[in-house]
Amino acid sequence: MQETPPTSSNPAPTAVEPTAEGVPAAEELLRTAEQKAAELNDAWLRAKAETENLRRRAQEDIAKAHKYAAEKFAGEMLPVKDSLEAALATENATAENLRSGVELTLRQLVAAFEKSGVVEISPLGEKFDPHRHQAISALEDEGEANRVLQVLQKGYALNERVLRPALVIVSKARGA
Repeated sequence: MQETPPTSSNPAPTAVEPTAEGVPAAEELLRTAEQKAAELNDAWLRAKAETENLRRRAQEDIAKAHKYAAEKFAGEMLPVKDSLEAALATENATAENLRSGVELTLRQLVAAFEKSGVVEISPLGEKFDPHRHQAISALEDEGEANRVLQVLQKGYALNERVLRPALVIVSKARGA
């Protein structure tokens, strides 16, 4: 077997002075071994402490991410809330003014959804997709079966993940 040369992480053992007979003193060998063991134990404790600190910091980061995940979206919703409160505070509003205010508020809401990655699922005329649509009923119709004939309620997705499926009525073949 070959001896591996000492590396920077494994320093060479300190030289032990031989006694008059040419054999190192047992006490000297013991002292050297104890010193080396103490150094290795210290390095192990430091590495263990560093690992524990990293784990704790990662857990704190995850907790903060969960706690503040909706912060951006909530910030986008504040102007929408302000607009609704302003509409309610107006006492002498006509139906036309209220309608235009509601339309403006809806545009703010749609813009906030877009900034946050929320997209509308409105599948009229598309092929039925059970992952994105929920069929309420089926009606006989000319043409291709399993096609969306009517959207009862729009669905929404957040970054390609369905938040709420679109409620739809789908076609079925005549006589089926």
